[in-house]
Amino acid sequence: MSGQLFNNQVAIVTGAGQGIGFEIARQLALQGADVVLNDADEALASDAARQIREAGGDCFAFAGDASSPELIESLVEEAIRCFGKLTITVANAGITLFGDFFEYPVDNLKKVLDLNLAGSFLLTQASARQMRTQKSGGRILLMSSVVGHQAHQFLAAYAMTKAGLEMLAKNLVIELSPYGITINTVAPGATLTERTLAEDPTYPKIWSAITPMGRPAICEDIANAALFLLSPHSGHITGQSIVVDGGWTAVSPLPDLSNMGGK
Repeated sequence: MSGQLFNNQVAIVTGAGQGIGFEIARQLALQGADVVLNDADEALASDAARQIREAGGDCFAFAGDASSPELIESLVEEAIRCFGKLTITVANAGITLFGDFFEYPVDNLKKVLDLNLAGSFLLTQASARQMRTQKSGGRILLMSSVVGHQAHQFLAAYAMTKAGLEMLAKNLVIELSPYGITINTVAPGATLTERTLAEDPTYPKIWSAITPMGRPAICEDIANAALFLLSPHSGHITGQSIVVDGGWTAVSPLPDLSNMGGK
């Protein structure tokens, strides 16, 4: 998709200091959208917004915890204050905490539920209320995962939240469609990001071997699918999920997870 496809659009993207969220925010801004970029890490958020502005996009940082109801309300209010409206929301912020189901800590479960599920729900709610008030429709995108479709050892809590987000998108078709608001999800597979490479330097080799297309995704692969669902080209698509995984869910071989249970 080329040109200024998102002219006159205003977007919020959470968890966008790096990785997939950053690439979605970058592409939106470079194709004409005004972007409010959120990340829990203030330095990451500021640097990411600076990079996008230097590349020619309109973007500013709004740091904070995307599981906080107060932060979410302030995020939407700031978008309205700065740009006068809100037309696109991408609930990308999330956390992955591996662990053996039998020993999974309550604190870890709460963190995963609070950010992945509650944070996404509340951001969707706040954004949809604003879009309903504007009476001009909108696009909401939730970030799922292939583990919302296929079992993956040591990721029971995370997978539960991602499957939940897909059901949230389906369910909200009933309530959002009358206002011209679409809601969809993208489910990335193994993706090369700063985080995945830092956690495991062998990540590219492992996932290249078990992904039918011969490589893990890069952030641009996921962002391309996201931008389609956020664009005018997808106006009759809602309640759906696009899986971007190089074919992994068709065969689903697991990597060696012998050292992952305690993470």
